[in-house]
Amino acid sequence: MKQPLRLLQAFTLFSAGLYGLFVFMGNLMDYDSNYQFVKHVLSMDTTFEGNALMWRAITEPWVWTLGYIGIIVAEGVFAALGLIGGVKLFLRRNAGAELFDRARGWGYGAYAMGLAIWFIGFIVIGSEWFAMWQSPTWNGKDTAMPLAILWAGFAILLALGDRSQERVEAE
Repeated sequence: MKQPLRLLQAFTLFSAGLYGLFVFMGNLMDYDSNYQFVKHVLSMDTTFEGNALMWRAITEPWVWTLGYIGIIVAEGVFAALGLIGGVKLFLRRNAGAELFDRARGWGYGAYAMGLAIWFIGFIVIGSEWFAMWQSPTWNGKDTAMPLAILWAGFAILLALGDRSQERVEAE
């Protein structure tokens, strides 16, 4: 098998894009369930009673809608970057380092978007700013953290060079 690391990089990127596509489609097909999640997190209505952070709550429905649409668009971008990038990496698996490296840009974009959604959006903003961690019902922290770690790990995997390919090109 030629280029096993490159195949793995293409596979993981495509798989991440496929996951993003399913999340994106789920948010469109079950809009209200996921809208309720955004609504309750931003309004902080299920956090600890009397907590001192309630001044952060957003109770305007137009902000909930705008935030949710932003999440859906970001997930769609993540999916597209991952799927397109995975295909490009696969098609360039036997190409020279420069051409293959250019295709990696799609993956770096996808993983950066994934970190923006699941780490910044759900962990930093949702869990910490809006105290989502306090909610027994509307708490996505335990789902978001492993995803953020996965995207970071996949980005590191994508950055690895294939030493066997480097040797072939040097000859």
